[in-house]
Amino acid sequence: MRIPIILRALRHDIWATEKLIAHCRTLTREQLDLSVPGTYGSIRKTLSHLVRGDERYLVRLGVQQDPTLPEDDSASLDEIASHLAKVKERVEGLFTGDQFDPDRVVLDLYRRVPTDPPLEIESWTMLVQFVHHGSDHRAHIGTILGAHGLAGPNLDVWAYGDEAGAIRAKRA
Repeated sequence: MRIPIILRALRHDIWATEKLIAHCRTLTREQLDLSVPGTYGSIRKTLSHLVRGDERYLVRLGVQQDPTLPEDDSASLDEIASHLAKVKERVEGLFTGDQFDPDRVVLDLYRRVPTDPPLEIESWTMLVQFVHHGSDHRAHIGTILGAHGLAGPNLDVWAYGDEAGAIRAKRA
């Protein structure tokens, strides 16, 4: 079976967040609370928001119940990683068999302004936003690390492709 390109993108997204969490485990509590203007917030707050967002996209797609990562950003790295593991499992489940239809319209009841009407959204949009959202917030964390003179992990697609065996030296 051919792997859909969107699943490959989602796998990279989750891999990158896993790698970032692993890197953040080497930071002190004070470093996890660092931030810089123009980013979402502290490293810890941004990681929590990123994974909570992943859960919300899956709720909207109907493959997860309400998100359980706390809204108050008090989650530890262990809790965030545990939620990400469940996200990873559910993303893979989206593509088992032929049941996922990227053109299926889902009703999005999550509105920042509760009086706004629900939206009808094609499922593919939610998955592409999932990937974009993760990339955007991992970049925020990279900015925070760099602004404070701290190194960050290599999270690009080249590193993922190399680790996944998709990039290799051509044999003569």
